[in-house]
Amino acid sequence: MNVGILSWIIDRQRTGVDNYLYGTLEKMIKMGKSENITLIHHKKSEDPVYQHCKDVLIPHIPLNLTCYIGMPYAVKKANVDVVHFPAHWHTQSLAFFLNRNVKKILTIHDLIPLLYPDSYSPNLARKWNTSLKLIVSQVDHVIAVSQKTRDDCIKYLKIPPENITVIPNGFNDAFQHLQNIEEVKKYIKTTYNLDDYILFAGRIEARKNLTTLIKAFYQLKKSGLNHKLAIIGGKGWKHEEVLHEIQRLNLQHEVIFPGYVPDEDLVKFYNAADLFVYPSLYEGFGLPPLEAMASGIPVITSNTSSLPEVVDDAGIMVDPLDVEALTEAMFKVLGDKNLQRKLAEKGLSRSKEFSWDKTAQKTWQVYEKVFNDY
Repeated sequence: MNVGILSWIIDRQRTGVDNYLYGTLEKMIKMGKSENITLIHHKKSEDPVYQHCKDVLIPHIPLNLTCYIGMPYAVKKANVDVVHFPAHWHTQSLAFFLNRNVKKILTIHDLIPLLYPDSYSPNLARKWNTSLKLIVSQVDHVIAVSQKTRDDCIKYLKIPPENITVIPNGFNDAFQHLQNIEEVKKYIKTTYNLDDYILFAGRIEARKNLTTLIKAFYQLKKSGLNHKLAIIGGKGWKHEEVLHEIQRLNLQHEVIFPGYVPDEDLVKFYNAADLFVYPSLYEGFGLPPLEAMASGIPVITSNTSSLPEVVDDAGIMVDPLDVEALTEAMFKVLGDKNLQRKLAEKGLSRSKEFSWDKTAQKTWQVYEKVFNDY
């Protein structure tokens, strides 16, 4: 069985979907599957992880023709039995042009633009939804990263339940509880000028519900708390609303934006934080809370979408729109060392349920099943 993987996203500055592909593919290669994998991308990767995989380059043509000409050409040249779309964006039309003997598998991470269209620009949400519905009608099997995403796919996309397999994400092995915590805190202080702080990691956009977090943090500051709030991540749709709320509450010197930081620094940020708060309105999986738990810090997150699947009873979950509930939870954790320790221990234990090794193994099993059954 030869598997083609649409893999151009692994060479850019990686975030959610990119990390999914990178983590899964790296572990597949360590499983000894490199001879069965062909990477299909725009440029040959320089990452040594992929050096033993075959690859086929997509011809350099205008983006609007890539799905119709470039990608079908590359997949045909790759001569694969199964092709995996790690996401549907920019590949929506490709499925129409593939040989019927090539089995097609799509990973769906969430239905956010469909369920929360205000989280994106109207044009982007419309294109995203149209392209997803287009490719779903052409693939043989779907991988959903959570039970919630699977349920949404059945309800809103009318995908037959038997055509969906749930395979949770893993997380980068670098995210772990560090022993030299005083050195880590000293590094964060020296490099980012942060002492005691609450941490959020993720794109700064409407769906992440940061305005509610800012309001809760403001209430916390009124109680005399000395912590700052560190928000790590790039700017997304409607990020101006977050900045406006910070200015309105005069928190410009209390909320810190380090921007996008490399993984080695992000690991340190998690470890040096006193609390991780993630009040997102909707997540297809929710990787940051998992990374935080693996780093051994207490987690507060939303009681909605897939987040309870990830956190389970290892964190505190609240209504993401309830400012008072979020404030109370933050105050409770920061004021109780025993609770902090208990949550940290439960988080470390819970995080061991997830790994890219498991994701890779289960994904390869789906490849084999689709190859043999259809």
